[in-house]
Amino acid sequence: QVQLVESGGGLVQAGGSLRLSCAASGRTFSRYFMGWFRQAPGKERRFVGHISWSGGVTYYADSVKGRFTISRDNAKNTVYLQMNNLKPEDTAVYYCGADLAGSYSSYDYDYWGQGTQVTVSS
Repeated sequence: QVQLVESGGGLVQAGGSLRLSCAASGRTFSRYFMGWFRQAPGKERRFVGHISWSGGVTYYADSVKGRFTISRDNAKNTVYLQMNNLKPEDTAVYYCGADLAGSYSSYDYDYWGQGTQVTVSS
């Protein structure tokens, strides 16, 4: 079992930055790929990026590549999403999830946090 809690969301102007955190409980955290997804009102939950269990592999959606960075600290059971040069279209609820296989699909993830709202004003 892995329990996830996101934090760090908020309101920011376009061009600004935010760092989201996802704190995990459970001894098996380091076995999982950790993914970030986002969901805007009326839309599906979409893949933002993920990081391998060791932190050595990351992959990002084209829409955030070069602006967002995912990192993890297994000693602290925490994964981070650093978001720079934010745009109004980045506005969404952001979720972290845990998956053993490193999928890009939200349907494959085993555990989810409750989400944190990110709002980017123009």
